[in-house]
Amino acid sequence: MSKFSLSQAGAALLAAGILSGCSLAPEFVRPQAPVAPAYPAGDYAAKTTARIEQSDTAPGALGWRQFFPDARLQQLIATALANNRDLKSAALKIEEARAQYQIQRADRLPSVYAGASGTRTRTPAALSSSGSSVISDTYQVGLNPAAFELDFFGRVRNLSEAALAQYLATEEAQRSAHISLVAAVAQAYLSERALAEQLELAQKTLEGRQTAYRLAQKRFEVGASSALDLQLADSLVQSARVSAATLARQRAQAENALVLLVGAPLEPAAAPTLSEQQIVTDIPAGLPSDLLARRPDIRAAEQRLRGANANIGAARAAFFPRISLTASLGSASNELSGLFKSGSQAWTFAPQLLLPIFDFGRLSGSLDLAKVRQEMAVTDYEKTVQTAFREVADALVARGALEEQIDAQSKFLDTQAERLKLSQLRYDNGVASSLDVLDAERELFSARQALVQARLLRLTNAIDLYRALGGGLNENTVVAAAE
Repeated sequence: MSKFSLSQAGAALLAAGILSGCSLAPEFVRPQAPVAPAYPAGDYAAKTTARIEQSDTAPGALGWRQFFPDARLQQLIATALANNRDLKSAALKIEEARAQYQIQRADRLPSVYAGASGTRTRTPAALSSSGSSVISDTYQVGLNPAAFELDFFGRVRNLSEAALAQYLATEEAQRSAHISLVAAVAQAYLSERALAEQLELAQKTLEGRQTAYRLAQKRFEVGASSALDLQLADSLVQSARVSAATLARQRAQAENALVLLVGAPLEPAAAPTLSEQQIVTDIPAGLPSDLLARRPDIRAAEQRLRGANANIGAARAAFFPRISLTASLGSASNELSGLFKSGSQAWTFAPQLLLPIFDFGRLSGSLDLAKVRQEMAVTDYEKTVQTAFREVADALVARGALEEQIDAQSKFLDTQAERLKLSQLRYDNGVASSLDVLDAERELFSARQALVQARLLRLTNAIDLYRALGGGLNENTVVAAAE
């Protein structure tokens, strides 16, 4: 065969391998979401549904800077996105998956390397035709394409698609980590603010009770009150000390947790109280099907399912013949100086076909493994959808109930304040005992602390809903429709 016809045949085989490859992977069908067509609406949630449905705020369009208008919180989130080690690890995993995909994709195209070699061989006299030992030299230089598989049955193609799906799943996982970090920083910040507010309340209460104890002590010294009244006043002081010490410890630990999330020391700055926070709470939930497009973890599970689907195709293709091409083109000579002389051209062309005959069930086991992993990916996808549905449903159910709880707690606080005022007045007039005043003061302090906690739960619920609906990626604010 002439050189021209050989090159032509090799090119034809190469083109056939690239263009005519088929895929034995099953057709991908997204599993039906195993959730109800609508979120459950509780009694309290129904009261705010009409108002929320009229809102134009959507989690996918709302940037986290607009969702969290507190400048202090915005600074903390921006610092965390730049310094958090978990987020950096997620970004590095993306780079790792991208490199793996590039390696796998390169197998679909032939690789060509330049090579040079030299060999010196001594043939003993017993094996030489001349009856004496012979030393021979061989030098070669040229192009050496690596063995290239003609992907007639889509094995290499499916492996490449599986690597691409893994890369995309890792990218979605990084987006999910981004959203989770924004939410975690906001929740840790609000928790620290709530504990700081409760600590300030406890310290003011302690100061007030210490003042009351000194007055009780003077009344006892002049015989205007009993020892029991003095001990009751002291018990209020010690109770306030316990609360202040506990809250101081909890606030310090909450601040440490925030430092870990942010990844850098915190700078002192003024921050609004929980009642002054303007976090967006009226977020429309939409339909459960919207989660499939919004939630990165659901999209990541779908990509993993696509990759498992492609692996089935690769496992099926392994049952069919594998055709690979190996060739080289260059110059060879028994002298280094003759490598590039006329007539030193050399080439090889070595197609190879491999057909599995006996493998003792290895290929069948690989196919069964790929099918089982595909079924596991389906289960993982369905569980991810169900988890997302539950998170949104829980947040929606809690939203209306927390609004009602804050309203009731505020009224309860007013009632307890009035009760203490009346109890103190009755005690001063000798109508009520000091036990009534003690009980009223305890109830008032607990009511104030509970109101702070209820406000924290309401803000945390808004963050949970924002995260559950797939918000938190966009850093920029939304341009108003009028603009």
